[in-house]
Amino acid sequence: MSGRLCIAGLGPGADDLITPEVQRALSEATDVVGYASYVARISPRDGLTLHASDNRVEMERARHALTLAAAGQRVVIVSSGDPGVFAMASAVFEALEAGPPDWRSLDIRVLPGVTAMLAAAARTGAPLGHDFCVLNLSDNLKPWSLIERRLRLAVEADFAMAFYNPRSQARPDGFTRVLTLLKDLCTESRPVIFARAVSTEDEALLIVSLGEAKPEMADMRTLVIVGSSLTRLIERDGRPLVYTPRSASE
Repeated sequence: MSGRLCIAGLGPGADDLITPEVQRALSEATDVVGYASYVARISPRDGLTLHASDNRVEMERARHALTLAAAGQRVVIVSSGDPGVFAMASAVFEALEAGPPDWRSLDIRVLPGVTAMLAAAARTGAPLGHDFCVLNLSDNLKPWSLIERRLRLAVEADFAMAFYNPRSQARPDGFTRVLTLLKDLCTESRPVIFARAVSTEDEALLIVSLGEAKPEMADMRTLVIVGSSLTRLIERDGRPLVYTPRSASE
């Protein structure tokens, strides 16, 4: 097959955080497929068709992109951040595995991007400077019991933790439960970073202690980082710096 499918990450929001590799793939594309707000970031041009779709139709989007590539198109399916982190790469491979055998001969490439987690960490210092874990707090594709079990194990292992999709209008109580659990298991002095829409004009950063953290400080555009027991603040004029030392003991 002559078609190609690139699964690309657009980064957290700013155009200068899109990698040159992704920019090159977009410049060569005949079709761009993705969630409407991400496709809106792509400039129209002659020879390019933009295929925007709604949220929560990942599998349909993946099959559409594979079908276009199988027809000989140069397709880029876009996600925010990195496509392999709670984004479209897994959906594409699920569709590929279940789809027609000839799809497997397609030229398929995953093009990494800067995640919201990495952008938020960079803005605030080095809170992920030692071992850390990443959890998606949405219970759309997994039960709350699994989220809670993984959260408890992450606290037991003393990881710094990054949380995606902490709080939405459809499930406003989930993050309340997360904070309640963390306050039961951890000292309330741990730093918590609320990083909203990092690298965009709507960027907002807030650093508080776990004891001061409130559910309404987060929404679906917020990346939350909770430090480990070793994570420290460096106070200075303006916003403090947060970092986790490189070493730890038993």
